[in-house]
Amino acid sequence: MGDLRIKTSIGWLEGRIENGAAVWKGIPYAKPPVGERRFAAPEPPEPWKGVRAAATFGPPALQPGDPAQKYALGADTPPPSEDCLYLNIWAPLPGQAKGPLPVMVWIHGGAFVTGFGGNPAYDAAELANRGEVIVVTINYRLGPFGFMHLAPLGAGFASNAGLLDQIAALAWVRREIAAFGGDPAQVTAFGESAGAMSIAALLAMPAAKGLFGRAILQSGAAQTLTAEQADQIVASILLLLGIERAEAHQLKSLPAAAILEAAEELTRMLGGGPAMIFQPVAGVAELPAEPLEAIAAGAAAGVPLLIGTNLHEGHYFIREDMAPMPMEGAIRGVELMTGIADAEPLLRAYPHTAAGQAEAITDLFFWRSALQLALAQHRHAPVWMYRFDWTSAAHPELARALHTREIVFVFGNLPQLERQLGVALGPDARRLAGEMQAAWLAFAKQGAPGTANLPWPRYAEPERLTMKFGAPAGTGIVSDPDAGKRARLGI
Repeated sequence: MGDLRIKTSIGWLEGRIENGAAVWKGIPYAKPPVGERRFAAPEPPEPWKGVRAAATFGPPALQPGDPAQKYALGADTPPPSEDCLYLNIWAPLPGQAKGPLPVMVWIHGGAFVTGFGGNPAYDAAELANRGEVIVVTINYRLGPFGFMHLAPLGAGFASNAGLLDQIAALAWVRREIAAFGGDPAQVTAFGESAGAMSIAALLAMPAAKGLFGRAILQSGAAQTLTAEQADQIVASILLLLGIERAEAHQLKSLPAAAILEAAEELTRMLGGGPAMIFQPVAGVAELPAEPLEAIAAGAAAGVPLLIGTNLHEGHYFIREDMAPMPMEGAIRGVELMTGIADAEPLLRAYPHTAAGQAEAITDLFFWRSALQLALAQHRHAPVWMYRFDWTSAAHPELARALHTREIVFVFGNLPQLERQLGVALGPDARRLAGEMQAAWLAFAKQGAPGTANLPWPRYAEPERLTMKFGAPAGTGIVSDPDAGKRARLGI
């Protein structure tokens, strides 16, 4: 890679240097999903003439709230738009690394309704330079535009459109990344929360096979709706919009804001909270089987997996000053989100308090599903398990290892966390960031996360060896953490 002008198969791009890395932003990987393409599967992008400046992020996908405020985006980031199918690339500076380099493709989280590949927390300059890797972040359609089960409505309607966007982005990487110094045969998909749940689905999707060879799932695992559940959601959205099913083509021309408002209204009607009404749909053409079942049957054979959770995931969603959810509602929510047939005995083992329900979310939704996926895959490929335990007395928000907290450690963006909270983190935080980056990079390069400084054995029964990152006693391997609780969960 000689300079920042890159020739792709559809046109020239010119990047720039930021934070000591070469960066190309706002690269279209598919045609804008607007008009007749609003709910259709993504199509390859149109070629362009001349040199396209790749200096600013493409628009975030349409979503509730203001992404610019939520993510402290730069003034040059466009407002949210249906025209959102763009990706971004970070690479070491020209001449600093010998290619072809391993590639890491980040799929952002946000409960399938929010998020943005240009979030400053995902700035990959540090990761690219430290590891001599290429890092790609992507946008994909969200909420009702990306995760409604619409294929039964006829031509021009797809189900799992957001997952198909992700597949289109991965296919773009396979075709084009060599021009940026990357190795298309060495691609690792990594993501957090809904991004990790997306990767679990991709592992089970025939169209994604071969597009990545390794996977890292942070705080998310197999999570889907059945086609029947998804049909009910579509029917409810149509009812709120006043559209008969036979006239569903009107969805393509309605103002996008009306569709987004109907989705938010349905979420409010269902009580909000943890029940996600937009997520991957299983039992359909694109995703024939529920991912956990497909993976257990060998759908992702040969794909090494790194998976883990944070110690206090649930406290991100439930604050201790909140009133606990009524038990019956909590039981129904857990059963919907986890597929547990009878969640009452499990839930009643936790105190009926906000803190107890936060712990239940951690265990039943995040940890249990990660354990299930690890066990499903470890018979078909190597698997490594971690838990992120780091806390700090520097700020009340750091008193627990919340959902999303590990992200800035993986990307090496601790200064952003310090600015956000107005704190100075100590050497323990920087040491932990170095440990996590080294492990993630080793996995992307070699297919195993162990390093000379931090050996990491595989996860398997009966030892269930797990890396605890940032534990009070220091980062290290433990055997079957919280074994009694795990046994109570039936895993």
